[in-house]
Amino acid sequence: MLDTVRRAFKIEDVRKRLFYTFMMLIVVRLGSELPTPGVDPTYIQNFFASQTGDAFNFFDAFTGGSFTQMSVFALSITPYITSSIIIQLLTIAIPKLEEMQKDGPDGRKKLAAITRYVTVALALIQSTAMSVGFGRQGLLVEYNFVNAAIVVCTLTAGSAFLMWIGERITEKGVGNGISIVLLINIISRVPSDFVTLFEQFIKGKTLAKGLLSAVIILAVILVVILLVVILQDGERRIAVQYSQKVQGRKTYGGQSSHIPLKVNTAGVIPVIFASSLMQFPIVIAQFLGKGNGTGIGSQILKCMNSNNWCDPDNLIYSIGLVVYIVLTIFFAYFYTSITFNPLEIANNMKKSGGFIPGIRPGKPTVEYLTKILNYIIFVGACGLVIIQVIPYFFNGVFGANVSFGGTSIIIIVGVVLETLKQIESQMLVRNYTGFLNTKGGSMKNSFLGY
Repeated sequence: MLDTVRRAFKIEDVRKRLFYTFMMLIVVRLGSELPTPGVDPTYIQNFFASQTGDAFNFFDAFTGGSFTQMSVFALSITPYITSSIIIQLLTIAIPKLEEMQKDGPDGRKKLAAITRYVTVALALIQSTAMSVGFGRQGLLVEYNFVNAAIVVCTLTAGSAFLMWIGERITEKGVGNGISIVLLINIISRVPSDFVTLFEQFIKGKTLAKGLLSAVIILAVILVVILLVVILQDGERRIAVQYSQKVQGRKTYGGQSSHIPLKVNTAGVIPVIFASSLMQFPIVIAQFLGKGNGTGIGSQILKCMNSNNWCDPDNLIYSIGLVVYIVLTIFFAYFYTSITFNPLEIANNMKKSGGFIPGIRPGKPTVEYLTKILNYIIFVGACGLVIIQVIPYFFNGVFGANVSFGGTSIIIIVGVVLETLKQIESQMLVRNYTGFLNTKGGSMKNSFLGY
């Protein structure tokens, strides 16, 4: 990884892209510290401290702490993420959107424009709900129409500006801009999480106990990161052979290729869907001031609260963990089924004269791809579950409650790996360009990236 970055700085164009990305991220972090006019940030901080669930902590990790500080970037890019997921799901239900998706660059530009409009609409709805719902309870220094309108405009504009920054990073920087912004927000919370772990497990302990605790903490983090790397890079390659065609004196085709199927086909989406579904009733109950009683409804909410999972004194609440695992596996199958179509892949192979060795084209190919895909999805979902359960286990048994759980680590590792791959591909393009445009001995140096 360090070698890739070092070589990237030797190429002027890539170096400029890295610098542009870095400057944009500085803007993101500065905006995360700017307070929203007319807001009392201590209200949100006190509200967070009074909650027992981790739904808001999950949201605050995605916003890089901006939500608890009620900065101009309090909503962060969560409206854009939600909008992207909604549009992607709607492409299955609405034929017009599906046509746009298949219509090449022009269609994708139209879908991107629709996603932007939906993002602004969602940001407007969320900011209005916050300014009205929390404003009456003390969020606004003075609750009136003008102050509420200022908060709504500020938060909506902040979210739209972050979306613009993400798109500019994608265009002029390196990597996927939205993912990079999400990455820097999550990483910004990591130092405070390490301070929490230090104060909870190391500070005040004897040298031997403190050192043992530090080694265990680092070992757990490294194991989770290693599992994420294996899960993200793992893929099943299905061999494809293309038949030869003779036209005149020339022979076409006959090459061998493969279809790469990632083990983690759905990425982090199943985890986000499952977590959101589990935490939504808790959030509603907390807004209404419910869920702290002893009735059956309160017990169900406690089962859905991940802070109560894997607790040796209350194992009954771990039923919620079982439900969470089932939901994760279900959403892994569901999301993959709407983003990967074996029938379409089989038809495209047949049109181009390709076939899987030992499998007949047509329906047998579709059945074979479906069988392999179902197996891969299950393996990937189990990997996601293991990565998610490890932090829940240590939280329940040892009380190690931090923001960089399995979801955050999956996002961090996935974005870093994908960004490095894009940097390497850009370096490769520059090297090929130099090889084709130079002469003599300089060809070799250009190809090697010097």
